[in-house]
Order: sequence, then structure tokens, then C-alpha cells
Amino acid sequence: MLSTLLLLLSALSAPSCDYDHDAMMALDQNAFDQDMEGGWRTLHRAGCTEEAADLIRDYRRHHDNDAPILLFHEGQMRAQAGQTEKAIPLIEQTYRNDEDRGGWNFYVDGTIAFLEGDRKALKAARERLADVPEPEEFAPVDTLGNPVDMPWPPNLPMLDRLIDCFDSDYAEAYHGC
Repeated sequence: MLSTLLLLLSALSAPSCDYDHDAMMALDQNAFDQDMEGGWRTLHRAGCTEEAADLIRDYRRHHDNDAPILLFHEGQMRAQAGQTEKAIPLIEQTYRNDEDRGGWNFYVDGTIAFLEGDRKALKAARERLADVPEPEEFAPVDTLGNPVDMPWPPNLPMLDRLIDCFDSDYAEAYHGC
């Protein structure tokens, strides 16, 4: 009786990971990836992290679009779902070859170091990111062009969380332990 009740309760508390696949595929990249209330993030917020990763993968394939931000977000979702071996190669593909004035590559270095369990490399990446000079023209805006308050350098607080939560899994560290 107790085992039946526990099974019923777990089924009732399980997140609904249902979504309209065709509608998601019809979104433009900005709506799919950058809308904090929509796109793949609706699945992630519902606790459907692996499904969110699969959705990003499907979106990339459907649109033949390997934009670095999509690869990185799929990698993050795979890491949060405990799929580290799948996450690292995705994140590695996001290194920038052009002038990296925002320190993106150091953020990627730090993220990979965390996933590989390399505290020393994570701290070194954090220090390199912290040393990136703020450009005079730094004036961040949201997707609608509205000014937003953003610390410099971008992603430094995230690497600080990964350091502070080094002994946690990526999902817990990402959100702050």
C-alpha cells in the first residue's frame, strides 16, 4: 500500500515535459534562445533539463544552425542533466576565433575546467576573465535595445559561483549552492 502511494505521489509531482515541437521549431533564434520566458527555457524552468537540451539540439538540426550560443546553451543543459561527456564537446565548439574583448573564451575555459573537476584551471580562467579591461563603449542592451545593468566583465559572477560551489554538481553550482 505504501509503495503504491509513493508511486502515485511521484507521478503527481513529476514535471510535465510536454511542448509543441512544431511551434518551437517555428520560432526565430531570438525568440527560441533569448526570450527568458519562452523557447527552450520553458522546459528548463519546468525541471525538464534533458528535454530542454534535446529541444535545443533539434532546433539546431532543424535550422542547420550551429550558432555558438545555441551550442553553449545545449552544453549547459546537458551539464545540468548530468551529461558531462556530451556537454564538454558542445561547449568547446563555442570558442571565439575573432577578437574576444569580453573574455568569452576565459568563461568557456572556466566552465570546462569546472566540468572536468579542475579547480586550479577554473581559478586561472576566473583570474584571466577578471583582468579583461572594460571597453569605453560598453553599454549593454537587451534584445529590444533597452539599456541593462550588467557587471563587467560578463560571466565573472558565474565563474565565482562555480568556484564557490566547486564540490557541487553543475546544476547546483550554476544556480548557487
